[in-house]
Amino acid sequence: MRFVPVKTVEQQGILIAHRTRSRSRSLLVRQRTMAANALRAHLAEFGRVANPSVSNLMKLADQVFKENCLPPYACSALDSLLRRIAELSAEINVLEQDLRTWHADNEASRRLAAIPGVGIITATALAATVTDPDQFRSGRQFAAWLGLTPQQNSTGGKIKFGGISKQGDRYLRRLLMVGATAVMRHAKRKPTPLTDWVNHLMETKPFRLFSVALANKLARIA
Repeated sequence: MRFVPVKTVEQQGILIAHRTRSRSRSLLVRQRTMAANALRAHLAEFGRVANPSVSNLMKLADQVFKENCLPPYACSALDSLLRRIAELSAEINVLEQDLRTWHADNEASRRLAAIPGVGIITATALAATVTDPDQFRSGRQFAAWLGLTPQQNSTGGKIKFGGISKQGDRYLRRLLMVGATAVMRHAKRKPTPLTDWVNHLMETKPFRLFSVALANKLARIA
């Protein structure tokens, strides 16, 4: 059984601030995505299609407004969507800057960010949550604490492994899964010992199964 280590008041404050910022950021990103999808669909009705990403969409919208080729009522509606996207982008940038500032001042977070698939958000979440890494005797114990190890079902002297337990911190587990997926997608672009291992197993294992295994490996490295 793993007991929760005692945190200082400062550590509790950092963790609450980080979780609040991260969840708020997710909400803001969803709102911006909804507004961007609406703007993209409206422009497509006039035959103007933007490349993926919000920045390309904003460039196309600015170009359309400069050409003044849309009806006045359409321009008014699209202008409100543009202003909403710009406001959400500004708020998201502020939250990301706060995370970067805390990350720059925390040595553990900076070291964790050197792991492939672990960005600033994951690194700061790990550094704020795991206050005493010495409570784990091995990397496997940490992975099990996050619920990334398979469940064991023993019967008749035989041990059968099932799916992962999904016990522990759901937020950290989800961040590591997202990081593992990113590593898998870019594995062929940057050859390293880790990506060589990834490419080898991706040829024989299902994508979802291997993404969990890779998240387990990232947890052990962390």
